[in-house]
Amino acid sequence: MSTVEKSEQQRLSVFKTYKLYVGGKFPRSESGRVYEVTDSKGKWLANAPQSSRKDARDAVVAARKAFGGWSGATAYNRGQILYRIAEMLEGRKDQFTREVADAEGLSKSKAAAVVDAAIDRWVWYAGWTDKIAQVVGGANPVAGPYFNLSSPEPTGVVTVLAPQESSFLGLISVIAPVIATGNTAIVIASENSPLPALSLGEVLATSDLPGGVVNILSGKTAEIAPSLAAHQDVNAIDLAGADETLAKELEIAAADNLKRVLRPQPVDYAETPGTERLTAFLETKTVWHPTGSLGAGGSSY
Repeated sequence: MSTVEKSEQQRLSVFKTYKLYVGGKFPRSESGRVYEVTDSKGKWLANAPQSSRKDARDAVVAARKAFGGWSGATAYNRGQILYRIAEMLEGRKDQFTREVADAEGLSKSKAAAVVDAAIDRWVWYAGWTDKIAQVVGGANPVAGPYFNLSSPEPTGVVTVLAPQESSFLGLISVIAPVIATGNTAIVIASENSPLPALSLGEVLATSDLPGGVVNILSGKTAEIAPSLAAHQDVNAIDLAGADETLAKELEIAAADNLKRVLRPQPVDYAETPGTERLTAFLETKTVWHPTGSLGAGGSSY
C-alpha cells in the first residue's frame, strides 16, 4: 500500500467552521453560542453561530458605515460589482448545490437547478442597477417656468429576514434588489437552513463588494429580529422570513421611527420577479429648478 493510500485511510475529516459575516469580516457570535444545523432527515451538518443582539447592533454600525460609499457609487459600478459576485457564485456551484440539497431535501439535479436559477436571478438584478431610475424617475409636467425632476434614492440600512424554506434562491431574491438600488443590508439567515447564507458571505468577501454592504447573521429569527426592528438607525425591514405573529410584532416595533416595512406575502421564488422589491426600498427625490428666460422676448427653455 502506498504512502498516499495509507494517508487517505488515516486522515481525519476537516469540518467547516461557519461564522457570521459582519463588516467584511468573519466574527464568531459575541455570545459564543452555536446551534446544531441538520439536514431534512435530521442528520447533523454543522454548528452555526447563534447571533446575539450585540451582533445585530454591530451589523447596523457596519451597514451604516458602508452606506455612504455604496449609495454614492455609480449605478453602473454597482452593476459591475454585482455581476462579479455572480461570477464567484458560478465558480462555487458544486458547494452551493450540496448545501441546498441538504437544506431543502432535494436531489442533486434539482438542487443544481435551484442554484442555477439563483445565479441567474443575481445577474438579472445586476442588470437593473442603471435602469431602475429610468423606470421610476423622470420629468414631471408643472405649470410654470420650472424643471421638475424626480429621481429614486436608496432608503438606507435595510434589515432582511431571509425566507425560511427557500434557503438560496429565496435568499438571493431578497438580498440582491436591496443592494442593487444602493441600500446596505443586514440579513437574518433562514433559522433551520442557514448554511447557504453563511457560505454566501464567503463569496461576498472575495468579490469587489465593500465590507458592510451586506452583513449576514444566523440564529433564532425571533430573538434577533425585534432589536433590529426597533433600532433607530435601521431605515427599513423586509419581513419575508417572518410568520404572521412575528411579522405583526416587528411591524409595531418598526413604527417607532417610521421604518419602511415590506410585509410577508406568498411568493413563488422560481417565477421571474417584477420590480416590486427594487422599488420597495427607494425614496423619491424631486428637484425644482427655474428654467430662466432667453432674450428680450422672454422665451424660455
